[in-house]
Amino acid sequence: MCAQESPYFVTYDHHLEEPGNLELETYTTSGIPRAGQSAYVAPYMEIEYGVTARWTTELYLEGQGTIGDSAVFTGWRLENRFRILKREHFINPVLYFEYERTSEATRIQKEIVGGGPDVTSPNADLQPSKNHELEGKLILSSTLHDWNIAGNFIAEKNLSQAEGFEFGYAFGVARSLATLASAAQCRFCRENFLVGMELYGGLGSTVDGFSVHNTAHYAAPVASWQVSENGSLHFSSSFALTHEGSPVLLRFGYSYEFRGFSSRIAQLFGGKH
Repeated sequence: MCAQESPYFVTYDHHLEEPGNLELETYTTSGIPRAGQSAYVAPYMEIEYGVTARWTTELYLEGQGTIGDSAVFTGWRLENRFRILKREHFINPVLYFEYERTSEATRIQKEIVGGGPDVTSPNADLQPSKNHELEGKLILSSTLHDWNIAGNFIAEKNLSQAEGFEFGYAFGVARSLATLASAAQCRFCRENFLVGMELYGGLGSTVDGFSVHNTAHYAAPVASWQVSENGSLHFSSSFALTHEGSPVLLRFGYSYEFRGFSSRIAQLFGGKH
């Protein structure tokens, strides 16, 4: 599990980016509509950098396009994750802090808080409303008999509106299809595949009450495939457990890691002197 990119799309575990490494990731979240909704595709890009062994920072750029409506740039996010304990423990806590500058049209759904995103209103009504939001997560993650088990509790505060605090959760389990590497070099070997399951959704707010009622919740099988030494593909189908939100979310992503990025940059500029 440590040697490969996590298969989760929403849940975070305790594995951070290696210090000095840069990872570029591109993902899409596609919403399959129910009556009164329109299908949409919400792409986003992540730029992740390992500052230290216990600190990873990441920039998100996101957009959204709705069938029969329009395509819009919905904003950006800056996140930081800090691993509290230096060594591996039975439970590994990580603190997550994020600043978001997004519009109400955002639908990438990297998390679901409160009642979930608005997937029925047109972009012309949602895009002008810009939000400044602070988000925090408590990430608890463990490796148990080759399984990763991770849980996240999410709290978000919109600084632009008097909405109080909104809450959400995510829970995931995952493991490799094989724990021992095969002798032969191959990309279809079982150890290159990670599979698992996620559960995530909203938990209400301080305004509407801390509750699972009238909130979106999803169950999602997840999988990732290490297609090269540095690249991996990610797949997920999220199925709604409640009537809120889209009935199905299809997610796809690709990530590529530049190992030793900071050393290469230092050598590049150092060689000019």
